[in-house]
Amino acid sequence: MHAMQYEITLPAAYDMDIVRARVARLGHLLDDWEGLGLKAYLMRERGVQGSPVNQYAPFYLWNTVRGMNSFLWGGGLQGLSDDFGRPSIRQWTGLAYEEGGADAPARIAVRERRPVPQGAALGETAEEAVRETARLAARDGAVCAAAAVDTGRWELVLFSLWAQETQRAPGADGEVFRVLHLSAPGRARLPRGRQW
Repeated sequence: MHAMQYEITLPAAYDMDIVRARVARLGHLLDDWEGLGLKAYLMRERGVQGSPVNQYAPFYLWNTVRGMNSFLWGGGLQGLSDDFGRPSIRQWTGLAYEEGGADAPARIAVRERRPVPQGAALGETAEEAVRETARLAARDGAVCAAAAVDTGRWELVLFSLWAQETQRAPGADGEVFRVLHLSAPGRARLPRGRQW
């Protein structure tokens, strides 16, 4: 599993209905993308749910590198690049994935990024991320949870999707995003639990 995200930060006065309309018009195009586990079309609005910015920030979990590369180099990213400029894309190697018990559409997402401390035992850090993923997924309202690591920056990301419309997800820390659409053609094939 590979995680990927780009953030397009928009001006404070930007009409975020433009982003909503874009996702409503184009979001379905990845609903059957080969190799994609899931793509959460995420948005933050300045002053809503504590966000300091307007931002469009889709988050991906890929089942295959081939699917990810097909998206990056085969035209999937080109339309976004044409409209907003080519984004800087963050990538993380998967550590864990768990399905939650919520039988409802994802409404919000929470992303927490944290450094892997210098001198930390890497195996213990990774195992704790696996346990935290399972804890998040077991909470009421959880749709799914994932953990991944960027070894270039030594940064962990914990990502979770939630069915409720509340300000904060129960027990999840981090930045809160509104889910505009969820494309999940390979979600059932995302490997569960620890990824090594």
